[in-house]
Amino acid sequence: MSEIYLCAIVNISSGSCPEDCKFCTQSARFRADIDRYREKEIEQIVKEATIARENGAVGVCLVTSGKGLDDKKLDFVTRSARAVRDKLGSDFNLIGCNGLATKEQLLELKESGINAYNHNLESSKEHYEKICSTHSWEQRYQTCLNVKELGLKLVSGGIIGMGESKEDRISFINSLKELKPATTPLNFYHPNEALPLKENNIDFDEAIEFIKYARENLSCKKLMLAGGREYYFKDRQREIFEAGINSIVIGDYLTTKGERANQDLQMLKSLNLEVARKCDG
Repeated sequence: MSEIYLCAIVNISSGSCPEDCKFCTQSARFRADIDRYREKEIEQIVKEATIARENGAVGVCLVTSGKGLDDKKLDFVTRSARAVRDKLGSDFNLIGCNGLATKEQLLELKESGINAYNHNLESSKEHYEKICSTHSWEQRYQTCLNVKELGLKLVSGGIIGMGESKEDRISFINSLKELKPATTPLNFYHPNEALPLKENNIDFDEAIEFIKYARENLSCKKLMLAGGREYYFKDRQREIFEAGINSIVIGDYLTTKGERANQDLQMLKSLNLEVARKCDG
C-alpha cells in the first residue's frame, strides 16, 4: 500500500432528523446530547473545509441531517458547496451527504461543484427494517443508482456491529458489489446511551476479517475506515491498514469527536504510511 487518502466531515446541519434510525444520534427522537443547529454559517463551513485541506484531506463531505433534500436544504447545500469550491479550487474532492435524493436534486448539486455523493446502505436489505422503520433500504439503494446515473462518484458503505448476522454482512457486501462505489466507508458502531442499540456485536478479530473480506470482494478505489475507528481499534490501527484500509476520516465525525488531525498524521508516519496528495478516483 503506497498512500492513505484522508477525508474530513463538515457537519453543516445537525440533530434535526425526524427519522427513527436506531443507530443515529442525529435523530431528534432519541434526544442524544449533541450540538443541534439548522444551518451552520457558510463562512464557518469554508473555514472548516480549509483547515481540513491544510491537514492533508483530499476532500470534505458536507453533511446534513434529515431524510433527504427539500428546496430550502438543497439551496443551502449548493450555496455552501459553491463557497467551498471558490475557496479551495477545482482539484479538491467535494462530497455531498444529504440523504435521499432525486436525479433532479443531484444534478443541482453537481452543478454547484459537488463531484461525489455519499449515501450509505448502512446494512443488508434483510436487516435494515430492524434498525429503521421510517424509510426503506430500497429507497437508499435507489438514491445510489441515481448518483451513478448522474455521473457523480458514488460513496457508499455502512455500519458494522448493529446486531446483524454474518449472513447479513455478506448480503451487504454483495449489494455494494452491484453498485460498484468509488469509495466504501466502513463504520463500526459506536454505542451511545441515548440510542436503542446499546452494544456493538462484532469483536476485534471479526472486524479485521470483515475488512479483509470487503477488500477482497469490492472493486472500490478507496476502502475507508470512518466512524468508530479510534473508539474500536484504539492502539491496534496498524492492523486495519494491513487488512486493506487505504482511507480514513480525520478530525471529528458527525456528532462524536475524533483524534486531532496532527495525531492521526503522526500515527500514519509511525507506520511508514504516506498521505495521498490528491484524490485520483
